[in-house]
Amino acid sequence: MPQITINGTAYEFSKGEKILQVALRHDVEIPHYCYHPSMSIPANCRICLAEVAMPNPKSGKLETMGQLKPTCQTDCSDGMVVTTDSPRSMANQKSVMEFLLINHPVDCPVCDKAGECYLQDYSHEYGRGQSRFLEEKVKNPKKDIGPNILLYSDRCIMCTRCVRFTREVTGTDELMVDGRGDREMIDVFPGKPLDNPLAGNVTDICPVGALLDKEFLFQQRVWFLTKTPSIDGLTASGDNLFVEHNQGRVHRIKPRTNMDVNTWWITDEVRYSWKHVHSENRIRMPRVKGLPAFEAGNAAQAWKAGIAKAEGTVAAAVNAKQKTAVMVSPMLTCEDAFALASWALSLDPKAELAVGPVPFTGEDRTFKGGFTMYAEKAPNARGVRRVLEALSAKRGGGTVHDAAAFAAAMRSKQFGAVVITGNYPSDWITPEFRDAAMGTAVVLIDTLENPLANMAECVLPGATWTEKAGTFENVKNRLQAFERAIETTDFVKGEFQIGADLQAGFESRPARAVTAESIRAQMAKVAGLERFGSDVHVPDLSFEQAADMQFAEI
Repeated sequence: MPQITINGTAYEFSKGEKILQVALRHDVEIPHYCYHPSMSIPANCRICLAEVAMPNPKSGKLETMGQLKPTCQTDCSDGMVVTTDSPRSMANQKSVMEFLLINHPVDCPVCDKAGECYLQDYSHEYGRGQSRFLEEKVKNPKKDIGPNILLYSDRCIMCTRCVRFTREVTGTDELMVDGRGDREMIDVFPGKPLDNPLAGNVTDICPVGALLDKEFLFQQRVWFLTKTPSIDGLTASGDNLFVEHNQGRVHRIKPRTNMDVNTWWITDEVRYSWKHVHSENRIRMPRVKGLPAFEAGNAAQAWKAGIAKAEGTVAAAVNAKQKTAVMVSPMLTCEDAFALASWALSLDPKAELAVGPVPFTGEDRTFKGGFTMYAEKAPNARGVRRVLEALSAKRGGGTVHDAAAFAAAMRSKQFGAVVITGNYPSDWITPEFRDAAMGTAVVLIDTLENPLANMAECVLPGATWTEKAGTFENVKNRLQAFERAIETTDFVKGEFQIGADLQAGFESRPARAVTAESIRAQMAKVAGLERFGSDVHVPDLSFEQAADMQFAEI
């Protein structure tokens, strides 16, 4: 393959690759602002300029190409020699940084981007260390440009990433460049706020603190946050993301690049719809009908009573020769579905299995840049059905019902006892579903308060996807594992742990802690679930970044 030499090291490249692309692929740092792999290359920030030499085809000697070349825009050629640390290249870097900082407010102590700002990093690495500009800085206004985004114009370096994003990725064209010279600034077109379903991504691609998220504004310093790789737990997209958290609380969701799934983006729906994780409406302690509410100091007793009641409720129906059923929510993981359904089938081999309601909103929408937002608002409908169908086949067959068929069966009083799981980000119990469940003994495993909790024989509090590990199967049948980001709230347990505790109670043995990995190992041994042993995409945990702020006791 052809080769290019960057700062004395040779690298292979493919036809059409730019110098900067080869450097980034091999973790060679070349400073850049305007370049982003998803968009066109304007080469307007100029900090990536470097000395480029090419072999003369006649003499074979290296000859410099004259002026410095933008590495983001220059195609690689075989034998090309690029130098980014030469005196000329370094002088350009210092000059660009000095120019960008002339009117910059340098308000890092109060800027949310501090700690992850390219302007900070490059100023330290490539800047002069002090400013020669003594005149008064030009001040540009702060603007509210959309429901979730603020624009601090005086921090903007005019890289135009955000403008190109709305033109080339979303195709919604809300942003433009207005004015000239030191009055040039980003703005929205009149009457057209930045309000497309992917708008929040502009805060991620902005290399400085110009575009900021209103919800994250002044909430946390980024060096306090721990980044845990996860998967979209709210829609069927399977988008890869980071859950960023501190001291047991989630503070923001950001995209994690995966070119096979979501490329560089996530929807605003995923970015902002995790608030139920810390909702005041969370179910935090097991409840048993007929018993007073358990106190915080009696959590172990509460779980013991709740597990016993759940076992007893289903066992009573089985002993009375009545049918039982378990409805597994599409918001749960594959491991949750396996553990709960396995317990139900152990107690009643004839138990009916069903997949919970799968919410849909609108229609699928594919944007100009190729990113698709899906109408299906459940992360694991396919995975839950896959697990339930495999377990049903293992016991000799049987239909796995949808939520409508399950509700109809309850309405006609076919079941003596049912196990119902929820874990939706809002109250999902419709009046019709509640009425259908009346007269049936219900064991509810859920996260948020709802009308069914007031009529269930027992309520066991489940965990949100940020509080447990597991596997989701997205709309394209891709199995993706994710890690637990934060500890479970109060006295909550993950559903696969609840299933393991119920199984231990059925087998009259002490309960023990289980992991998602151990359950996947069991699943892989079941016919139809072999993929869980060989075809699960596991996140690279080297991406997990712990908070790097050190504290000292005073």
